[in-house]
Amino acid sequence: MNAEIIAVGSELLTPERVDTNSLWLTQRLNELGVEVTQKSVLGDDRDRLAGAITGALQRVPLLILTGGLGPTEDDITREAVAQALHRRLLFSAEICQWIEEIFTSRGRKMAETNKRQAFLIEGAEMLPNPNGTAPGQWLDLPGGIVIILPGPPREMRPMFEDACLATLRERLPKLHIRTRFYRVAGIGESDLDAMIAPIYKPYANPVTTILAAEGDIQVHLRARGDTAEAADALAGELGNKILAELGERVYSTNGDPLETVVGQMLRARGATLAVAESCTAGLLGGRITEAPGASAWFLGGFQVYGTAMKTRLLGLDEKRVAEHGVVSEAIAIAMADSARDRTGATYALSVTGEAGPDSATPGIEPGTVWIGLASPEGVAAKRFLFPKGRQRVRKFAVQTALNMLRQQLQ
Repeated sequence: MNAEIIAVGSELLTPERVDTNSLWLTQRLNELGVEVTQKSVLGDDRDRLAGAITGALQRVPLLILTGGLGPTEDDITREAVAQALHRRLLFSAEICQWIEEIFTSRGRKMAETNKRQAFLIEGAEMLPNPNGTAPGQWLDLPGGIVIILPGPPREMRPMFEDACLATLRERLPKLHIRTRFYRVAGIGESDLDAMIAPIYKPYANPVTTILAAEGDIQVHLRARGDTAEAADALAGELGNKILAELGERVYSTNGDPLETVVGQMLRARGATLAVAESCTAGLLGGRITEAPGASAWFLGGFQVYGTAMKTRLLGLDEKRVAEHGVVSEAIAIAMADSARDRTGATYALSVTGEAGPDSATPGIEPGTVWIGLASPEGVAAKRFLFPKGRQRVRKFAVQTALNMLRQQLQ
């Protein structure tokens, strides 16, 4: 079965508020074998919302709305659903009394506007709200189901779990969704797709999605089956073929980020890591310490953004810096070698480059980064030219440095 979710509220169309309800609901629906095919965020406009409801019910048999159930004039979800379904709104004295008792228990008098929350759409079943004054509503239609939930997550989540989940589980067709989630580094999105498209294109089920960030690509497989075992088998069949093609480019099959994977590899070897950063100015060290338990293997590092700090903290030779320039193979090697020597770490990474938008080094193109790696086997550095954009360059550099270490550890 397919479903759609509509989040209602003009505040969700501002930079200050984010719709998190639809993410949570999607996960819960997926567990029931329901595929969410569309999500919408609409402001407090009754006619526009009614039109969206009508359109959604022409596409899917299950529609869930969140928000717009408060007592004020801009809370228009009840009215919009009634308009879309051509049904009346009926005042419930029982619900009104329930709301009034909530206020009384809090030592307050119920405002007249709260009576708006006591209106039920004709034919709807009230969904109790133990955490607020906005009851939800469940409507059975000839061709499907409409569920209306409050907007605050602390009210919406328990209402869905306590009042909706069991009924949906009983009434929905038995369909299971299983996923595979691979994270890939060291290859561009277009190159990756060229490798695996011939593998996944023949499959309508599972569905393959590729998501790209700075130096980190995710491959998602979503399989549907009549049983969990059947869905797992479909996802596994395609996933194993993709894994075989990508090989060691896949660094995670459980969603773990690269810093966690590298940390696990270091811990397994009883090894430690230090860093020396110029253009990333602490971003690499910060990323490393996002991994739980990083103190067991990360010793620390050096932020040597300016030339003087490179010579003072790392002991780099001033003549060598002047001869090669700070953005060079020689300096990346010297930085990594010195960081490893001064901390006693097993491995050390260094980053030096021009993040842009302009270059402070004559002849060096913005986006140019040298990454050095010192290990018990020796020290080396590699040059990269990352896509333009100051923050993009720095994020690419951090991801690439971690991946270089991962490859060394493998």
